[in-house]
Amino acid sequence: MNEQQGLHVAIIGAGIGGLSCALALAKYGIQRIDVYEATSDLGFVGAGIQLAPNMGRILKRLGCWEPVTKEATEVKHNDNKELGRVEFAHVREEYGTPHMVSHRFSLAGELYNACKEEKAITFHFDSSCSIKTWQPKPKLAVTPRNRESYDVFADVVLAADGIKSSVRPEILKELGVDVEVTDSGQSAYRIMLTREQMKSDSGILELLEADQVTRWIGERRHIIAYPISNKNIYNISTAQPDTHFASAPSATYTTRGSKVDMLDSFKDFCPLIQRMLNLVPDGDVCEWKLRVHSPLPTWVRGSVALVGDACHPTLPHLAQGAAQAVEDAGVLAVILSMLPEASPDSINKALRAYERVRKERAETLVDLAAASCRTLHLGEGAAREERDKQFAALKTTGGPSPDKYLDAEVQKMIMGTDVMQLARVEFQRTFGMKFL
Repeated sequence: MNEQQGLHVAIIGAGIGGLSCALALAKYGIQRIDVYEATSDLGFVGAGIQLAPNMGRILKRLGCWEPVTKEATEVKHNDNKELGRVEFAHVREEYGTPHMVSHRFSLAGELYNACKEEKAITFHFDSSCSIKTWQPKPKLAVTPRNRESYDVFADVVLAADGIKSSVRPEILKELGVDVEVTDSGQSAYRIMLTREQMKSDSGILELLEADQVTRWIGERRHIIAYPISNKNIYNISTAQPDTHFASAPSATYTTRGSKVDMLDSFKDFCPLIQRMLNLVPDGDVCEWKLRVHSPLPTWVRGSVALVGDACHPTLPHLAQGAAQAVEDAGVLAVILSMLPEASPDSINKALRAYERVRKERAETLVDLAAASCRTLHLGEGAAREERDKQFAALKTTGGPSPDKYLDAEVQKMIMGTDVMQLARVEFQRTFGMKFL
């Protein structure tokens, strides 16, 4: 876009999707970006996060990959001593960046720090938003806490307001579609053990020192774990049948967990797991409800588009949730920065191009994550025996992996796809103009 056109972009939400969009747009020349966040500060929560090469490639272009990874661990292999082992050492050379694991706080915090360096970006905290009118330019009603509401016009609105998005149902209302958030039937404990807590058990401490992701699987349950924060924290995430959220309201996503219940959920796992989970302090057990929704008919209405979990929430079993939000940001930056002019028709055309690049791919990965979970959680029987044979083959002859996160062909599709290059191609096809 020519600088004098001064495209104004409003972003609702300052999670990883919103921050990535703001930074990408600023780096690609958009001069006015307002980010509205309902909380008083970012106050990042969460636990570990996997930084796949498809995310790393984009963050490199945005200039923040190095600070993001300064406390991360490069994964050299993925290991399960009973079933299979997959090497990850080739990933750096094959895809240009390594596969790493880190703390979610490190990723979000460094994105925020990078955003603060950009003059084009203004943050508005303690400010909830709703869309008041959609055409010709969207008008936002902004409601700061303890202050009077005011209206803001923007050329483009990007709703990065998460799985509980307030914008998504408004977009779908026009189409007469009601896509409710649905329960997956699963919940997750997310645990972080410190080196100090682990130091007295050499078997557990060995896991903290390793450059590996380890997954333990059982019927309807699994645990995945890896070291983060310069190997001073061991991040543990579980998946198990939900027993505590079934009668809860749909807005409930977290609850204070019970250590007794957590230990009972994994009582038939190996002794090392029992020792590891017993290290968790009684008051530090939190449980998350895992929720998704059906694919949406569209992500776009006029000059408004959905981003990240607002349009493609996923189960965590493919380690691609945050990466897909970053891909959204990279594609939007390419397409919006090249707009020939800022009319509502051109903006809508550009957002439709964003949807064409991203929607099918994101939804494919959502489906793969769900399919992988079903395979990992098999109970006794012929299907589980066949799965375990495939895992065993990974150590010798190779072949497809039942865990899609480890499958070579799936990795190639995920890690080897440059969505920003696809965006350039789609822009040229849509507008008949070359990306310079």
